[in-house]
Amino acid sequence: MKRLSALVTVFMVSAALAGCVPTPGTATIAAPTPSQVSLTLEEAAQEVIQALAEKDLERLAGFVHPQQGVRFSPYTFVREAHQVFLPQQLTGLLASEAVYRWGTYDGSGQPIELSFEDYYEEFVYSSDFASAGQAAVNQRLGQGNTLNNILEFFPQSSFVDYYLPGTEDFGGMDWESLRLVFVEEDGTWLLVGIVHDEWTI
Repeated sequence: MKRLSALVTVFMVSAALAGCVPTPGTATIAAPTPSQVSLTLEEAAQEVIQALAEKDLERLAGFVHPQQGVRFSPYTFVREAHQVFLPQQLTGLLASEAVYRWGTYDGSGQPIELSFEDYYEEFVYSSDFASAGQAAVNQRLGQGNTLNNILEFFPQSSFVDYYLPGTEDFGGMDWESLRLVFVEEDGTWLLVGIVHDEWTI
């Protein structure tokens, strides 16, 4: 009887410990911190743009929607086919050599097939957006020929547009924008989209 009792005790302790260990291949998604909950949309966007400037994907992941993930769009017309990553998938992407299809290049129509790092350099932090002199909420500052469907694709969302004007050398046509798209849930702004924009044909 004593031996049976001891075995039951060992089994119960083992089960309790097993419940504390994450299953291999999964990641624990941290709940928003009190500081995140208290952030305004503009403040959350500023935290995200700084994380992008520093290539701090762990910090970025803390703002990403835990179920929807974050969608990366090379141009301002957002599509279902664009790549989406959950928070726990982000942290190792810069070191990965995996090639993804991100959409098609404007003009040529050729597929955008790049590693995450190469896409990041070309379509995410392609310029110093953290130092952008102009930013606006739910307003498209750069005007190109591509339809902006952000608010239709992400219902009940808001976005912050970080805009870098073009130069005189190119008649202002070399402008760029990075739009960070958020939805608000329980008082917290969660990132669901990172949308690049530039002059398109």
